[in-house]
Amino acid sequence: MKNLNLVANTIRCLAADAVQKANSGHPGMPMGMADVAAVLFLNHLNHCPSRPDWVNRDRFVLSGGHGSMLLYSLLHLSGYGLPLEELKAFRQWNSKTPGHPEVGHTPGVETTTGPLGQGCGNAVGMALAERMLAARLNIGAHVPIDHTTYVFCGDGDLMEGISHEALALAGHLKLNRLVVFYDYNKITIEGSTELAYSDDVRKRFQGYHWNVLEIDGHNLDEIEKALVAAKAEKERPTMIITHTHIAQGSPNLHDSHKAHGEPLGAEEIKATKHNLGFPEDQDFYVPEAVRESFAARARELEAKVAAWDSDLQKYHAAHPDRAAQWEVFFKQELPADLMEQLPTFEVDKPIATRVASGKVMQKLAQLFPFLVGGAADLAPSTRTFLDGYPSVKPGQYDGRNLHFGVRELGMASILNGMALHGGFRVFGATFFVFSDYCRPSIRLSAIMKVPVIYVFTHDSFYVGEDGPTHEPIEQLMSLRLMPGLTIIRPADPTETAAAWVSALKNTQGPTLLLLTRHNLPVLDRTVYPSASLLEKGAYVLWQSAPGTPEMLLIATGSEVSLALTAARELAKEGIVRVVSMPCWEYFDRQPASYRDEVLPPACTLRLAIEAGTTLGWQKYVGDRGRILGIDHYGASAPFKVLAEKFGFVPAHVVEMVKSMRAAR
Repeated sequence: MKNLNLVANTIRCLAADAVQKANSGHPGMPMGMADVAAVLFLNHLNHCPSRPDWVNRDRFVLSGGHGSMLLYSLLHLSGYGLPLEELKAFRQWNSKTPGHPEVGHTPGVETTTGPLGQGCGNAVGMALAERMLAARLNIGAHVPIDHTTYVFCGDGDLMEGISHEALALAGHLKLNRLVVFYDYNKITIEGSTELAYSDDVRKRFQGYHWNVLEIDGHNLDEIEKALVAAKAEKERPTMIITHTHIAQGSPNLHDSHKAHGEPLGAEEIKATKHNLGFPEDQDFYVPEAVRESFAARARELEAKVAAWDSDLQKYHAAHPDRAAQWEVFFKQELPADLMEQLPTFEVDKPIATRVASGKVMQKLAQLFPFLVGGAADLAPSTRTFLDGYPSVKPGQYDGRNLHFGVRELGMASILNGMALHGGFRVFGATFFVFSDYCRPSIRLSAIMKVPVIYVFTHDSFYVGEDGPTHEPIEQLMSLRLMPGLTIIRPADPTETAAAWVSALKNTQGPTLLLLTRHNLPVLDRTVYPSASLLEKGAYVLWQSAPGTPEMLLIATGSEVSLALTAARELAKEGIVRVVSMPCWEYFDRQPASYRDEVLPPACTLRLAIEAGTTLGWQKYVGDRGRILGIDHYGASAPFKVLAEKFGFVPAHVVEMVKSMRAAR
């Protein structure tokens, strides 16, 4: 069987050696899952080391990212250009083998994993994207999209709530091309799982409507039969409960929690190698027979990819309409005049930016068939349902609207997986206060630089009657602390359209659109500057007279119209400027000359206005400026009452600026 025992033992020794050399890492899981990995990679996983971005490759997700040496060993042996020197540099500066796998950093890594359970959600997204692309692009005998997503997860992954959210939805949607191996070794860092975990995983996944198999994870025949059965399943995703022993092969740390997150130790590694029949005095030893097995598999895979390439050419020739669609989905080009194609809004008709966003999205859906997404059971409130297009349902994947249920964290992790898979631009929506539930996955979106669009509505205390539990206060500023995240809070419906254009252009990371529940005035863009200036992050919206301003009001979102009203009253006192600052991140990237042009250093009488916590605004208002914000939780009352009580009314803004002038 292709030297599978020898391959598995090679993986065990490579993992143990790398962790020992680094004096850091997790050898137990790679040693325990080595047999399954050997069978999967040499007998079943369709991938192409010479073309790691091959569209129809099977995806392999190591959800328990702490076991990264399992993946690195496999990538090295498979021929992904990860030399043995990189395994020796495990967890070291500037190596291709960081402590947890990082997509885009190491060839062959499909997603960044480490926070447990996230990989499970990513895998659901990948499996969903595969089915949705297959429904759109496959036709007749031409099936260019037909791959499988495989996952290794452990006890910790299944303890995390995210696994419930994502894997339950996978069962509901009948994602039969999703296969999960549950590394059931009953060990966590603290000891036996009996300390805190006694779930009946078989019943749990049967309740999720999964196909559940159970095997000895060290029996090669059982592993092979389980994979064959999983691939034959046409109606359900498959959970393979894999009974394993952590640190399999180690004479003294076999089944010990000490092998979870600590090196085995030099003497134990020697004993392990002796036990496995490997040279005790050689580190990072790879038998030639193992290299030959992987080389033979690489040749098989190259032939498969060549056949797929040939079939794709025939597919394009036979179905030019599908060939054109293929280009649309995988290139995702945007027209230069996109802003001009979007809806406009009447100046005398105030409208909430969530409603304006919904109108913009309908047009974007017409223009871009690759735009798909949904909400965590809040599409009517977030205005994110794409009208005229079906929903994705169990076994029906040609829809555009995704229903995640009340699963914010699962939604965000699934969106990450879809974005990583490719073929779609994805969005997810909920109330802004519930971004707290999404936050771990948003952080990974930023780390991985995947272009997920998050539509967060009900963006401030103006939610009103729902009260403090539903009124975001600290969320905006806390998310601004997250590197790689772009947050846009548009001032009016026209800026909202510009925000969508900007979000679609941003392919190097996630974008958050923060939108109002309450109506805002539509700014007359024949009077005010173009909303396309949003892409600079901040711009001069209005100034009372030429020259260097004496007073500067900086605002975002719904507070921009408040600043404009107050500024007209303050114009009696001197030259006043209003700056709309929808995106800190864009503004901070501008040249210093532009930033000084918008916020002249000579003008130190500055007031920032934003319905959220004030911490952070000091960098724009300086030591002599002030901030009108809210550093306490909200209250339950009509939003106009809250605005008055919290000081978000023109009279209070005017009073604050006048008091600042008087104090000079």
